[in-house]
Amino acid sequence: MIARLRGNVLEKGPEDAVIDVHGVGYRVNLSTVSLGKLPADGQPVDLRIRTVVREDAFELFGFLSPAEEELFQLLNTVSRVGPRMALGVMSGMEVGELIAALSRGEVSRLAKIHGVGKKTAERLVLELKEKVRNLHSEGIARGTTPRAPVTSGNKADLVSALLNLGYKQPQAEKAADVVIERLGPDATFQALFREALKSLRSSP
Repeated sequence: MIARLRGNVLEKGPEDAVIDVHGVGYRVNLSTVSLGKLPADGQPVDLRIRTVVREDAFELFGFLSPAEEELFQLLNTVSRVGPRMALGVMSGMEVGELIAALSRGEVSRLAKIHGVGKKTAERLVLELKEKVRNLHSEGIARGTTPRAPVTSGNKADLVSALLNLGYKQPQAEKAADVVIERLGPDATFQALFREALKSLRSSP
């Protein structure tokens, strides 16, 4: 099984990236949060990998930190939550922020993540509330306390993510302003990122 990839970013999409390792391109699924932090095309990157093998697929899921990988594994233990759903949950918030929301039982906040909904959010809290507390404590010990939510007053992360996908500064700034005004200050990073990509792709 592939456990780690160290190479150069070849190309990035809205849900995955291709990593060139000595001439071989590996397609790796990442959360939108991690995608926004990847270096520019052609730059080196080191990813932790979880390999998922099914009868009809062989998929790689990538992570930038041990905490992110551990959280992915925990999410996969929840009933009716598979690898792609787990990655979708992680696309809604920064890792520390998500761990804090789960440990505090913030169902309504988790339910706002795209594709989650109230029932899944309740199940996540029920099954993970106690389990994530160790991750939360370890994160604080390592100095990686939860970051503040992405809001309309903090569009820098969104602009940075769009720039990393190859868009120009004026395009990224304009798209960020449009979606933040449209979705409001309580929108998750995932929702803002998806809408910004739709806006940019529909532009002439």
